[in-house]
Amino acid sequence: MTTIRRPDTSPARRNSKRDGAQEIRAFLLDAVVQGAVGPRGKLPTERELATRFALPRNTVRKTLAQLEAEGAITRHVGRGTFLADTGGFPADSITHTSPAELMEARMRLEPAMAELIVTNATPADFERMETCLDRAERGATLDDFEVWDAALHQALAAATHNRFVTRVFDMATAVRHQTEWGKLKDRVVTPERRLKYQAEHRAIVAALKARDAELARAAMLAHLQHARRNLFGF
Repeated sequence: MTTIRRPDTSPARRNSKRDGAQEIRAFLLDAVVQGAVGPRGKLPTERELATRFALPRNTVRKTLAQLEAEGAITRHVGRGTFLADTGGFPADSITHTSPAELMEARMRLEPAMAELIVTNATPADFERMETCLDRAERGATLDDFEVWDAALHQALAAATHNRFVTRVFDMATAVRHQTEWGKLKDRVVTPERRLKYQAEHRAIVAALKARDAELARAAMLAHLQHARRNLFGF
């Protein structure tokens, strides 16, 4: 019988909600890697995770919402939480990548996706993008916005219908969940900047829906340049 290692939840090990969220992700990934749970396998409940990690239920709920938005898990009222069909946790071999390295890569890769999305995206892909936009705009907190911001970028990658691209973005998503990235975003994302990001996201999706690859590429690059200035000052 496979045994999942028990995490260290001592105060020295965890000192923030983001650290706690990372521990939940690492614990669930460990369960997948060890073979304790496979695609469509049932995962611990929200209550069980909160007890195991000594975390507020709200922190656990937000972490699970993030994983659901990424397509790693599915949740069904009255039935529970399950690993997605794909076994969708990104590998953690690149989790030591710095925020600056991630941004540098994104600025080169994401605008280049525009042509693939314009060519390959389906109505369902655009519907998913619109859902992410709507949920991000309705989010009451920065954490809520971050969940659907990341989900939008995943939806853009999925709309390329290119497995290599989607795998690269699985890795980018893993880096976004590092404590270092989270702390950086917490310091620089103000309500005013969030509104600007939301408008930029709308412009990107509108250009893609219009099947205008050149306009979409320019909108993606402008958005990433704006985010880089806010994060790093250049």
